[in-house]
Amino acid sequence: MATTLVLGGIRSGKSRFAESLLPAEGPARYLATGSSLAGDEAWATRVAAHRSRRPSHWTTAETTDIATELRTRAPLPTLVDDLGGWLTAAMDARGAWDAGADAVTADIGALVEAVAAYSVDLVIVSPEVGLTVVPATAAGRLFADALGTLNQAVAAHCDRVLLVVAGQPLAIKGAHT
Repeated sequence: MATTLVLGGIRSGKSRFAESLLPAEGPARYLATGSSLAGDEAWATRVAAHRSRRPSHWTTAETTDIATELRTRAPLPTLVDDLGGWLTAAMDARGAWDAGADAVTADIGALVEAVAAYSVDLVIVSPEVGLTVVPATAAGRLFADALGTLNQAVAAHCDRVLLVVAGQPLAIKGAHT
């Protein structure tokens, strides 16, 4: 059993690489956190590309309740894609854009506990937002800070942490296999 966090920037290849870490044969679960954005054709194209790459033997759940999925479903090798989408939904649901990041502290805690307790292979994808300028807007800074905190908390419970740049993985913690 291994828990792996795959970090990377936009279009870095992190999702495609993370998908390669799940078994080629046998059951696996894909937890997709990106919500549908009605009328946004570019987003729909991105979602469709992700869907088309998934093998037919994988089970997909489109959800923003990762902790419950990990705690209550039969343990299967699982890919979570991605924490940025999950965090955005949690911040929306809790009014964190106005209330501040403390509004999602309990959600982050529940997610981290579920990751730590998961008993089979788990691959988690998350954007790495710390490699760019500090966002110019309050909402951008709030999100970047909260995601940085979330990534650190999840990484502390992972056997491996990989950074994907231009489709190439770099081991940050643990060995890349």
